[in-house]
Amino acid sequence: MMLIAAGWITILLLVGGLALNRTLTMLVTGQFDDQLDYVLTAMIGSAEIGPDGEVYFNRPLGDQRFLEPNSGFYWQITGPGHEPFPSRSLWDRTLKDSGDGFEKEPRYYDSYQFPGEPLRVVERSVVLPGSKTTWRFMVASARTQLNEQISKIQSILLWSFLILGVGLFLMGMLQTWYGLSPLRRVRRAIARIRTSGANRVTVPLPLEVQPMVEELNALLAHSEQQAEEARTHAGNLAHALKTPLTVLTNAAAAHSPDLDRTVLREAAVMRRQVDHHLARARAVGRRATGLARANVMHSAAAVERAVARLHPDVRFDIDGSRTATVAVERQDLEEILGNLIENAAKYGGGSVFVTVDPEPNETLCSIWIEDDGPGIPESQRGDLFTRGARLDTNKPGTGLGLAIVRDVSGIYGGSVELDESEDLGGLLVRLRLPRAAETAT
Repeated sequence: MMLIAAGWITILLLVGGLALNRTLTMLVTGQFDDQLDYVLTAMIGSAEIGPDGEVYFNRPLGDQRFLEPNSGFYWQITGPGHEPFPSRSLWDRTLKDSGDGFEKEPRYYDSYQFPGEPLRVVERSVVLPGSKTTWRFMVASARTQLNEQISKIQSILLWSFLILGVGLFLMGMLQTWYGLSPLRRVRRAIARIRTSGANRVTVPLPLEVQPMVEELNALLAHSEQQAEEARTHAGNLAHALKTPLTVLTNAAAAHSPDLDRTVLREAAVMRRQVDHHLARARAVGRRATGLARANVMHSAAAVERAVARLHPDVRFDIDGSRTATVAVERQDLEEILGNLIENAAKYGGGSVFVTVDPEPNETLCSIWIEDDGPGIPESQRGDLFTRGARLDTNKPGTGLGLAIVRDVSGIYGGSVELDESEDLGGLLVRLRLPRAAETAT
């Protein structure tokens, strides 16, 4: 930022300085030319034609420098067929005109005909009364004074713009340093989080960086939540595996005659627990990407086709919004719907209804899964979300289906509740998941 500011300051001051120098130079030169033009006008007003046809002045020019040889201030009148009529200050020298044709208006130009004495010349062609000759009036002045004035102006401009540029650069550096100081304070606050164990940035900061600090604190909270979830999952898994391992150890130590059956039974328990926690871990990892999207109707149809192969006698009916999209990975959505639809097919009476988005809501998408089974008493519905809980032990299962549904949907910010189906009389599962944000087309 400082280098860019220095570059732009240099370019702008350079362009501005050159433009101002050109303007002031033209202004000073114009004033100098006006003085020459004033003398030229006085010459023309005083000039007359004598009896011999030559030019003379009816009154002398008032500037004393025209009488001093080599004074740097000269005039001259020339005409075809006539000798030049010069000022005494020219002494033995003669001014050379521009060689152009008739000049009705004054013409200004620089002349370098005298070595070491550059001149500023104004000339004009005039036909005097009583003469048919085109006379060329010329006034010349040494550029010494003009050049000194221009040099003085350029010196003032140079030093002024140099001081201005340095001042602007220092002010730009100070502004950049001061403007970025909140970021340095954020950096120090983050360093304190790493070294002191704090979990939030609490230092008062300007409003300009407060949104960044809020996002940083939200990121820290998210990371802390993920770490806590990971610790909880690890602890739950360790606790869940502790009992089967103890049973296996005791059976092996006692040389139990049914050791093989015990190993198979407890290995199945451990496998179920591992699968359950792996499902939660996958959901947490996918949620962290923030890009999850899945069409509910497509996932429900895919699950229905898979469950129909396991329960060919069950009638499935899927209806509702075909465009509803939730902020859940498709694999996790199908795992949730698979557990719910399979439970409805397994424990229902032969009919399963799935309704997508029956309760329109801007932020949550509802999914109803109903069956025509015996239902579940209200007093026992809360117990079904406990890992391993099963009301019907005569049918195969792990008792982890609803627990996985609750955990995975909760990870994505959703919820699940049990109720009684008014249409079929069996169990109604209300699943609510956050809608996916609309994508630009």
